[in-house]
Amino acid sequence: MPKNLVEAARGEGRTDWLHELPGLVRELQVRWSLVLGAPFEPGGTTAWVAPARDPSGADLVMKVAWRHMESEQEAAGLHEWNGDGAVRLIASEQFDASTALLLERCRPGTALSTQPEPEQDEVIALILRHLWREPAPGHPFRPLQQMCDYWADETERKAERGSSELDVGLVREGLAIFRELPTTAERSVLLCTDAHAGNVLAAERSPWLLIDPKPFVGDPTYDALQHLLNCEQRLYADPSGLTRRMAELLELDSKRLLLWLFARCVQESCNWPGLGNIARAIAP
Repeated sequence: MPKNLVEAARGEGRTDWLHELPGLVRELQVRWSLVLGAPFEPGGTTAWVAPARDPSGADLVMKVAWRHMESEQEAAGLHEWNGDGAVRLIASEQFDASTALLLERCRPGTALSTQPEPEQDEVIALILRHLWREPAPGHPFRPLQQMCDYWADETERKAERGSSELDVGLVREGLAIFRELPTTAERSVLLCTDAHAGNVLAAERSPWLLIDPKPFVGDPTYDALQHLLNCEQRLYADPSGLTRRMAELLELDSKRLLLWLFARCVQESCNWPGLGNIARAIAP
């Protein structure tokens, strides 16, 4: 089993899930009539992921993840996108503690993170604009507000224990904005919320496809944030300039994106050393 998955599961108190995983993999292998290869290394930190082939010889991937708040509706999002900008969902099953997905495999599967960052900007922007759409009435997706409130509550608890590198006033201001921004969006679309170059792979069907989405519905401006945070060198050197570039590529309001970036840097300040400095630099 991939070492980083074992470490992450133990760190999150998911040892029961680790014990159940081998049996679940065997059950799904039979249910979906698959021949499985060795799991990908290093693989994910919340999921066991391995190459697979079905009776027709189709080149697939099986993913078995522990259930957590952010990725609860990954299968629903992939079903909605139906391969337009994202990897195609073949089948899915949900269990008490796990979610299992059978996915098309991206070949050659090279991560976008291997390419120069200016190219990453353009690909991420192109993919996000493919993904953004208004889901049909009665859709199952949760509002972005729910995730922002969840994360803000978590940061408040950590800040009360002295875990933030920011002063109390700036934490309070940033989290207030983080809670407020979802309520003032002019558009509401289906979001990935975790679009970055490590989650975009080269494929044959399309030059690049997104994997591992964490779908919510809300302000499209939010969806640029994870890519900004992952471009650390440019982010630390010129956060406003990087924000303007992505806003232009995505046809978003750069001031609103900068405000989202400030709020997200505050929210992540307990977990991500250095983001507090970004928050101070761009504070409204």
